[in-house]
Amino acid sequence: MSTDFATVSKAAAAVVAQAGQSVVRVDARRRHPASGIVWSADGLILTAHHVVRREGEIRVGLPDGSELPATLVGRDPSTDLALLRVEAAGLTAAQWRDEDGLGVGELVLALGRPGQSVQASLGVISALGGAWRSLGGGKVSHYIRPDLVMYPGFSGGPLVDGDGKVIGLATSALTHEGGIALSAATVQPVVETLLAHGRMRRGYLGVGVQPAKLPAPVAASLERGTGVLLNSVETDSPAAAAGLLVGDILVALDGATIERPEDLTLLLHGSQVGETVVAQIVRGGTLTDISVTVGER
Repeated sequence: MSTDFATVSKAAAAVVAQAGQSVVRVDARRRHPASGIVWSADGLILTAHHVVRREGEIRVGLPDGSELPATLVGRDPSTDLALLRVEAAGLTAAQWRDEDGLGVGELVLALGRPGQSVQASLGVISALGGAWRSLGGGKVSHYIRPDLVMYPGFSGGPLVDGDGKVIGLATSALTHEGGIALSAATVQPVVETLLAHGRMRRGYLGVGVQPAKLPAPVAASLERGTGVLLNSVETDSPAAAAGLLVGDILVALDGATIERPEDLTLLLHGSQVGETVVAQIVRGGTLTDISVTVGER
């Protein structure tokens, strides 16, 4: 048994040494430095949005002990991701593992580099979940919750499996129940968008809304009792161009149900920008479909 324990112990240490070559220190806030993951060998660094408190004078500490200035490529508060760039070549890019095949109970290591050397915490995957949207409307493809200690400065660092592959970026800012990890399926499209635009695109209709009860006949036909009342429509907005009016009650957009104002916020994601979708409204007590082209905020 002691031999088995020694084997596991040495294997874990080897994983930390290997994967640690892709973990950097990110100094972008007053308090404790955080961590980041080498995304590409030519100097792209992925980290957590909430640890980048300033956009200038950002420093990145590399595994070899050197320190370089970094520039902010872009950030996405809704998924708590930020992308930095350092002028470097030959960095060790992290190897990412697809989220398919992950299992509850699988041993994982959280790595961080809030100081000069890499640090580690061992635990298991305690929960996995499907796609969801954060309170800021960010699309999260997979829910990975590790049962381990996320030490100060670990945010922005990787969660790695027994082969040293990254299964997610650690963040403590997206839920109230502790740290989770964002998988490659969530991270990849954000990185691509930040590289292309420097920011995440957000859908825009140009309306102000508030909760509203539906007329009884409409509520009965839809089998639900609420929608959102348009209490303002901005001039020259996509909503105005489509003919939406103050007093309309929006009950669905692009086939998705809208019962509360936050439902509309979550539906207006960047992939819809420029697309023409159907807004189902109640006007004069009657359900009506109106086509609207989603703008960009």
